Amino acid sequence: MPTKARMMKILIVTAVAVFVFRSAERMAVAQTSAGARTASAPVAKAGSISEARASLTAAAFALGMIRPSAVGRGSPRLDVVNTLELWGGGTPFSEYHVSLAYNPPGMRVESTNPKGKPEHSFEVVAGKYAWNESELGGGLQPGTGTATPMPAASKERLLWLWTLPYGVVKAGLAAGDNAKVSTENGATVITFPLAGELAGVTVKATLDAKNLVVKVETRTDKPGMDNLATETEYSDYADRAEVLTDVLVPGRMVRKRAGKTLLDVQVKTADTNNPYVVIPVPDNVAGGMGR
Repeated sequence: MPTKARMMKILIVTAVAVFVFRSAERMAVAQTSAGARTASAPVAKAGSISEARASLTAAAFALGMIRPSAVGRGSPRLDVVNTLELWGGGTPFSEYHVSLAYNPPGMRVESTNPKGKPEHSFEVVAGKYAWNESELGGGLQPGTGTATPMPAASKERLLWLWTLPYGVVKAGLAAGDNAKVSTENGATVITFPLAGELAGVTVKATLDAKNLVVKVETRTDKPGMDNLATETEYSDYADRAEVLTDVLVPGRMVRKRAGKTLLDVQVKTADTNNPYVVIPVPDNVAGGMGR
């Protein structure tokens, strides 16, 4: 007969295995900003997928976004990145904290800018809604600060979400046959259109020899959307999570528009273990921007 301690150990191990299995089954494949098409990166037989899809799948594996399903060998692979948090600092922010989610799409950026007004800010986007919080969760409940609608900022904030390396893979796969691949200076380049709120924006992503996303350029021919023409470079990838997950995070992110640096952040730590990130829209924001 097993000892009581051994029985307890067996029960704990079994519970953990069941939790991992069920979590994998429940893991939703991330959606595009339009929320209409999934962006999984299944492994297919050679020749059965487009060259662009093959390159995006390789990027997903390089980033650590893909895991075998817990259902069993030969079953579909899972995209394990749905929520994520990054912490760092640089220019112009001495402290920079990003909480993001892809299903449904949303992001909160908490930053400290010693020379700015306000010095500490919370900039949020969820789908087509954008707002600023006076404090974390401001405006959701009485007495928790305020939420100021920022409708003009929604597309630009949403673009940041979808041009992060993980967003590039998801949105590129969701573009299907509209994604094209080419080679420039020996590097793989993938070009595809965004959809939903960002329809009219084209993404050009460059992969390095390890299939990591190192440069993302966006452009648009639509009038009044010049602020969505950006260039972002990613470098120094590593697993920066306290609990290692093999999901790689860029150590440096440099974002520019018209040659001017908007952001130059050194990422220090990350939570890539699908942290709890929810971004509900305050009533005054949803009402003010139209449902």
